[in-house]
Amino acid sequence: MEEILTVKLKPMEKIDVDKVIEIEAKAYGNHHWSKDSFLSELSNELARYFSVFNKNGELIAYCGCWQILEEAHVTNIAVSPEYKRKHIGELLLKTIIDECYKNMVKFITLEVRTSNTPAISLYEKYGFKSLGTRKGYYQDNNEDALIMWTENIFYDKFKSIYENNINLLDGKIRYDNGSQTCKKTN
Repeated sequence: MEEILTVKLKPMEKIDVDKVIEIEAKAYGNHHWSKDSFLSELSNELARYFSVFNKNGELIAYCGCWQILEEAHVTNIAVSPEYKRKHIGELLLKTIIDECYKNMVKFITLEVRTSNTPAISLYEKYGFKSLGTRKGYYQDNNEDALIMWTENIFYDKFKSIYENNINLLDGKIRYDNGSQTCKKTN
C-alpha cells in the first residue's frame, strides 16, 4: 500500500519565493516567472498564492490564482518533480476552489499545455471543460494551450463532483492548512 504523504499548506510568503523559483524553473524551463513577478503577486490584492511544505519544512509545491469579481484565473500550479503523482497538484487545485467558495467566486478558468495530459485529466475530473485553444501560447516551444473553465461552482452539479473528489482525496494525502486538517495526522 502506498504511504500517505503528510504536508503543510499555507499562504505563500516572501521568504518562500527563492524556492518557488527553483520549482518554477524545473516546471517551466527558461520561460518561467521571475522572482520579481512572484514578489509583485504577493502584494497584489487580487492574487491568492499558496505554498506546500513536506514534513521536513521544505517547500515542494505552490499555486496561485487571481480573483476578479466572480471569476478566478489559475495562474500556476507546480509541484517539485520528486513529489509528482502524490496528489499534491490535486490538493492545490482543491485549495484554489476552496478560496473561490470562500470569496463567492463563481467561475474558474486556466490555460494548460495541450500535451499536459495528467493536468488536463485532473482538471476534467474536477469539472473543468475545454472551451477553446490559445495558439502558440507557450513561449518555450510555441505549444498551444487549452482554455478550460468550470461552470458556476455553486451549482449542485459542480458541488457534487467537487465533494465526491475531495472525499476521495481525503484518503490519499494528509495536510494541515492551519485551520483544519484533512485526514487527521494523529
